[in-house]
Amino acid sequence: MAYITCRDLVLGYDGMAVAENIGFQVNEGEYWYIVGENGAGKSTLMKTLLGLTPLMGGSITFGDGLERYEVGYLPQQTFVQRDFPASVWEIVLSGTLSSIGKRPFFNKEQKLLAEKNMRRMDIWDLRKQCYRMLSGGQQQRVLLARALCASSKLLVLDEPVTGLDPKVTMEFYQLIRDLNKEGLTIIMVSHDIQAAVSYASHILHVERERSFTGTTAEYRRSDFWRALGGDGV
Repeated sequence: MAYITCRDLVLGYDGMAVAENIGFQVNEGEYWYIVGENGAGKSTLMKTLLGLTPLMGGSITFGDGLERYEVGYLPQQTFVQRDFPASVWEIVLSGTLSSIGKRPFFNKEQKLLAEKNMRRMDIWDLRKQCYRMLSGGQQQRVLLARALCASSKLLVLDEPVTGLDPKVTMEFYQLIRDLNKEGLTIIMVSHDIQAAVSYASHILHVERERSFTGTTAEYRRSDFWRALGGDGV
């Protein structure tokens, strides 16, 4: 059974649909890019998958041992979030909150997990620094470490390279690809079509009344890709 199965989704907010007839299936180890124009419903889809926005129609099923609360999430950053007055350690450790239960304190296991993921993201030396004093790339590594504390199975990223310079963007893409090669399933919302066809195993291209779902190779042969000037290879 797939990690996530979506059938005939109707997405929207405030009672207004923004995308319809969306169906796809995410399996363990896959790397999905969700692309489309502004307002097509990409971020709404992410929030609906996470239970943050009500589903207006269709069904979403979690399986293969994955529960919705086990999904790691790296949302779009706002100015307020970038200016958050907390230490790197506090932010990363908060990623373990879903496993804390009724205990009032973090235990040794959760602290070790936070340390492991901070070292994994090469930010252990920054643990005592204030988050808002970091560069954009460092902040994204902090949030990624936090998301990894929440899940070792599936990671959802919503426009994670927005505001980053080209060099840091490429480093971040490589970091996500390496995580996927280690076995982490990835779903990324992005405007970067070239990155999608370079890194993804599967692509969901969302439009209001239709969508494409399939492998990257199939996408390169689709009308969606040709409409963007793709070569059809």
